Amino acid sequence: MYSVNYHRATSVADAASKAKGEAKYLAGGMTLIPTMKQRLAQPGDVIDLMHIGELKGIKVEGKVVTIGAGTTHAEVAASAAIKAVCPALCHLASHIGDPHVRHRGTIGGSIANNDPAADYPAAMLALDATIATNKRKIPAGDFFTGLFETALEEGEIVTAVTFVAPDKAGYEKFPNPASRYAMTGVFVVLDGGSVRAAVTGAGETGVFRSVEIENALAGKFEASALDAVTVPADGLMSDMHASADYRANLVKVMAKRAVGRAKG
Repeated sequence: MYSVNYHRATSVADAASKAKGEAKYLAGGMTLIPTMKQRLAQPGDVIDLMHIGELKGIKVEGKVVTIGAGTTHAEVAASAAIKAVCPALCHLASHIGDPHVRHRGTIGGSIANNDPAADYPAAMLALDATIATNKRKIPAGDFFTGLFETALEEGEIVTAVTFVAPDKAGYEKFPNPASRYAMTGVFVVLDGGSVRAAVTGAGETGVFRSVEIENALAGKFEASALDAVTVPADGLMSDMHASADYRANLVKVMAKRAVGRAKG
């Protein structure tokens, strides 16, 4: 490590006022701390958001779900209120990393970092969520802009995510056995007559919606509707873990499993 100024923010406004120059916000620290240890990030100031009460908590009103950005993965996974209207999100949160990661990592930190293999971006995109910040509200479709890139401006803080729980939803991923990140994960949603399917862990530019999966499921929301679907490998990642062709097949397999989970 190296010399850094640590600030414990007491409110969102206090945190924003401290964000000057190359300062970084610290949520759960699951990404920032290892990155700093490897000298891949060297901020002069770190602003700790973990002690800001207004960033924490879960509220469910009817089918409208609001989750504070400082809410941990473990809290989302254990929420009876969320499980009652969108159990798929609890399932997703329960399979992020390991217990240490789930009890420290936060939903706001995850989507703000936008790791191309993270789970929450797929959920936010498929659920058509709204990302609230200290300055504005951003539709999930406009929020995720590329690998580790979002629509957040310098110093902007994610404060909450909000979505309307769909009729059915399911998430399945093929996890890397070491990191538990998704080598490919698919979150599917049936909401009235609308189908959305978001894919993480596979795209060269990060999370994306699969038109092929959505079109097939729009006709019949059954896993069998995907039997004849071919997911193109163009634009998918190839690395030491899996080729683009292998990931293309995984998208289809995970989508079928996600539909099965959504139905039951």
